[in-house]
Amino acid sequence: MNANDMMAEIRDANLSYLMLAQQMIRSDKASAIFRLGISAEIADMLEGLNNAQILKLASTNMMLARFRFDDGAILGMLTNYNKDRGLAHSHAAILMAGQQLEEIS
Repeated sequence: MNANDMMAEIRDANLSYLMLAQQMIRSDKASAIFRLGISAEIADMLEGLNNAQILKLASTNMMLARFRFDDGAILGMLTNYNKDRGLAHSHAAILMAGQQLEEIS
């Protein structure tokens, strides 16, 4: 994959993420804030973006979505735990809910 292909893939992923995030926020803001791991202020900003702004933001050269956790235990619960998958996902959600929202400076 060359650099141009990678940039096109990033733009596509960003656009999909932003459109999904905006739909989630408009449908159920509280749930979207939790599921996306964003602040209410960011949710309000995303909700207010028009199509041109979404396209411009999606065209940046960096991924807008990122993993919400840096803890390998949470990733392991979501991917490898086979005994009681539903319980493992619930436990991972509880652990992620306890994490502070990240500030981008």
